[in-house]
Amino acid sequence: MEPISRRESLLCIPVRNPLVEETRQHNGAVILSYPEPVKPWFTGILGRISKKTETRRIKKLELDVLGTGVWDLMDGKSSVKDIIESFTKVHKLYPKEAEMSVIQFLRELGRRQIIGMAPAKEDYTA
Repeated sequence: MEPISRRESLLCIPVRNPLVEETRQHNGAVILSYPEPVKPWFTGILGRISKKTETRRIKKLELDVLGTGVWDLMDGKSSVKDIIESFTKVHKLYPKEAEMSVIQFLRELGRRQIIGMAPAKEDYTA
């Protein structure tokens, strides 16, 4: 599979995994509960020890203020570029600084399978 260009990646739309549960704290912070697949070798060991054959376990991720801000901007319609632009304005950051922070955060959410990336529905200039 050929890697996508920077422009194409900025046009992608982050989509929340429907298996992820969101809990809002009184201070506005968000805690995400998400399923994490258990490694096959661990399932075998767990089965011998406790007779359980779980294939997933639930993990939690507490988002800070900035992470919560990005999470709230992910509406299933906004592109990565749109999210970066909004994040830049709200937090009064330099565009490159905001881009690097948002992209790193989205990568981490993707690595944990909390979000996926959908291709852009329409092509507009980046």
